[in-house]
Amino acid sequence: MGDYHFIYKDLDGASTQWDDIQTKLGNLPPKPPAFKPPSFTPASDPDSIPKDKSWIDSKTNDELEDLEDDLDDDRFLQEYRKKRLAEIQEAAKVLRFGSVTPISGSDFVREVSQAPSDVWVVVILYKDGIPECGVLMQCIEELATMYPATKFVKIISTDCIPNYPDSNLPTLLVYNSGAVKGNYVGMSSFGRRCTPEGVALVLCQSDPVLNDGHSRDEESRQAVIDGVRKRFIEKIVADHEEKDDDSSSD
Repeated sequence: MGDYHFIYKDLDGASTQWDDIQTKLGNLPPKPPAFKPPSFTPASDPDSIPKDKSWIDSKTNDELEDLEDDLDDDRFLQEYRKKRLAEIQEAAKVLRFGSVTPISGSDFVREVSQAPSDVWVVVILYKDGIPECGVLMQCIEELATMYPATKFVKIISTDCIPNYPDSNLPTLLVYNSGAVKGNYVGMSSFGRRCTPEGVALVLCQSDPVLNDGHSRDEESRQAVIDGVRKRFIEKIVADHEEKDDDSSSD
């Protein structure tokens, strides 16, 4: 007779009922599990990312310029690009000052009298070696960093006004639209103690001279006054706490 014994091969990793019985009896070793390939995750396509507000926000100004041709058919992206560029330009406009710029007599007309009508200019007349000038200069330098939309310049007094008496120093001049809006001679205008807060209050008594670039006109003036009052209160509280600490340590 022929040999009718057949060996049935199942799928790799699968087991028959007979194999299961033999494995339980210990006649066959446990069969390894069937091979399963790892799941496939396609690589992300940059072009498939939704071009929404967050996508635009992640782009720099140069990248937005490069994308101009691709955005021609998308009205939303064109409008958003214009808005973003306008915001960048406005931020640059706010930060155009931020420090006290030294000028000479020949610069005065260009830097002060011909400044744009929306810019307030604060001019300090000073001379080196006069202590009061140094005190007011420190206050002006601090205000210049706090209010970068206001232009601050300094000029040696006799370069601005020939034979200007030293007894009038320091002097602050405030200009807007080519006209003098304020004139503060000497330190008496700023109280017994000349502080940045005191100078800010004097400058903003009637006009929105100081501007941080985020407010305009009367809103700016009121914001300065509110901020100065808040800092005054914080300083008073800090001084009292320091005195209490000193007395307790004694």
